[in-house]
Amino acid sequence: MWSLNLRLSLLLILFFGLIYAIVVVFSYLLGITSFAFYVVLALFIMAFQYLIGPKIVEWTMRVKYVSKIEAPQLFEIVENLSKKAKIPTPKVGISAWHIPNAFAFGRSLKDGKVCVTQGILNLLNKEELSAVLGHELSHLKNRDVLFITFLSVIPLILYRIAFHLLFFGSFSRRRESQGYTFLLGIGALLLYFISNLLVLYASRIREYFADKGSVELGNHPSSLASALYKLVYGSAKLPRENLRELEGIKAFFLNDISKSRKEITELAQLDLDKSGTIDPYELKQLQKKKIRLSFSDKLLEAMSTHPNMLKRIKQLSLYQRY
Repeated sequence: MWSLNLRLSLLLILFFGLIYAIVVVFSYLLGITSFAFYVVLALFIMAFQYLIGPKIVEWTMRVKYVSKIEAPQLFEIVENLSKKAKIPTPKVGISAWHIPNAFAFGRSLKDGKVCVTQGILNLLNKEELSAVLGHELSHLKNRDVLFITFLSVIPLILYRIAFHLLFFGSFSRRRESQGYTFLLGIGALLLYFISNLLVLYASRIREYFADKGSVELGNHPSSLASALYKLVYGSAKLPRENLRELEGIKAFFLNDISKSRKEITELAQLDLDKSGTIDPYELKQLQKKKIRLSFSDKLLEAMSTHPNMLKRIKQLSLYQRY
C-alpha cells in the first residue's frame, strides 16, 4: 500500500502547484506581487476545498443518510466489513440517482461515509453487494478517499472558471482586459485538462488496491467480478443524458459509467452460460487467457477514471482460490 500512498501524495503536490499557478496569475493581474501572499492564499484555497469537498459530493449525488432501522441489511454488511477492516463504521447513505453504483468519501476515517445508489439496491444480490461495499470500505481504510476528494474538486472548479471566462467573463469593457479574460479562460481550460488527467491516473491506481482489499475482507473475487459486470450492464441501459450529468464526479464510482456501452460488449464474452453473472468457473477461464489491448483501448483507458474492465477482472481472477 505504500506505493499507492506515495503516488497519491505526489499527485497532491502537483495539484497544489496548479492551484498556486492560478493564484499567481490572478494576483499578478490585480497588482499583488508578494510571494508570501501567494502561499497563504493557496493554502487557504486548499483548506477551503478540504472543508467543502464532501458537501459537494453529497449535494451532487443527492445523498440521504439512513438509520439501521431504515436499511437493516445494508447496515449489517457495512458493520461486519468495518469490523474486519478494523476501521470505524462509516455513515451509511443512499443516493437518489438510479445509476447503479456505490461510492465512499470523507475527510478522515472517523468522518467516513459509504453510499449506494437506488439503482444498485435492486440489481445486486447480498454477496455482490458485500463485495462492492468491501471495495468502498477499502478506499476508506487506505485513506485514499481524502486525496481523491481533493483532486476531483479541482477540475470541477477549473472547468467552471474556464467556461465563465470564455463565454461570459470580462473584467471590464476595455479591449485589453477582454484579451486578458480570454487568455485566462484558455489557461484555466488547459489546467482543467491537465488536472483531469492526474485525477484519472490516481483513480486507476486506487481501483486495483480497493478490489484486492475487498477480497482480503473475505469477499469472493467472482462476487466482485459479477457485481462489476452488472454495474456496467445497468449503466449501459441508461440514456446518455443521465450519465453525462454525473461526468464530473465519476472518479468516486466503482466503474467508469461513460464507458459502459463499450465495456458491456467485451464483458458479455465472459458470461459463458449467459446467466447475467460471472461465476467462479467463468473467472477461472479468464485466468488462463491473455488480455491484449489495442492502441485505442489503451488511449481510452488513459482518459478514464478506471482501469480497463477486462484487465481489472483479469486481475481479480488471480485472487481466485479453487
